[in-house]
Amino acid sequence: MSDKGLISMVEREHINSLLIHGKRIDGRNFDEYRTITAIPNFVPKAEGSAIVKIGRTKVIAGVKASIGEPFEDTPEEGVVTATVELIPLASPDFESGPPREDAIELARVTDRAIRESKCVSQDSLVIIPGKKVWILFIDIYVLDNDGNLFDACELAALTALMHTQLPECKIITNEDGIEDVEVLETKKPIQLDHIPISNTFAKIGTNIIIDPLLKEESIADARLTLSFTEENKICATQKGGSGSFTIDEIKKCIDIASERTKEIRSKLNSIINPEGYPWSEER
Repeated sequence: MSDKGLISMVEREHINSLLIHGKRIDGRNFDEYRTITAIPNFVPKAEGSAIVKIGRTKVIAGVKASIGEPFEDTPEEGVVTATVELIPLASPDFESGPPREDAIELARVTDRAIRESKCVSQDSLVIIPGKKVWILFIDIYVLDNDGNLFDACELAALTALMHTQLPECKIITNEDGIEDVEVLETKKPIQLDHIPISNTFAKIGTNIIIDPLLKEESIADARLTLSFTEENKICATQKGGSGSFTIDEIKKCIDIASERTKEIRSKLNSIINPEGYPWSEER
């Protein structure tokens, strides 16, 4: 998610020198996350939306829904898809035009965590089995990039989903016996079965840090993103960069991420819903 030319050699040496002495440029510990803030329902016309900030990194996500046909191989499941756009105002490194590789990777990682965790109850999106289902489009826009877009995009998408409401539907049958859908004015929240939370690590030399800043990403040898369900199970992973992680380093990242995701989940729930998030069984 970064350009190796973003920082000077002097800055690279300064960051490396600090890391060697157990310090980071913003004063955090190696396993310490930046402050997370979330504002749900930021876009009134979307079915669900949110702005999420991790430090100075800012991302907005919106969920739009339409009724369409299911995939042939999953006739009794709805569809959820995510896209990411890196708009130029977020970074001098971002340019207008077709989606770049960074944006495609961000979308795939976000989509994978949501899909593999079975976050959205797919069968609850079915209106007429095999014929009509809800299709949810999660559109994510990076507004300001100061590193760790992977976690920011996922948190924004999840917060938007947690506040997504869809119109209730009524199935009607015409004179020819053909079923159709009547969309009602009343709405209800979508059913979420799991909430995956990701933690991203950067490896710089022999040092591994969580929630890297943009400057830290710029000199990183490798990147690792781990997504956990609320049951503390890994549901998705993504490795980036030309460097590698040893088995012991991966185990260490898993242990740290396991604890941090619990903290982020608790904090996120308290930010967006002080009374606690109503899970699917209670909705």
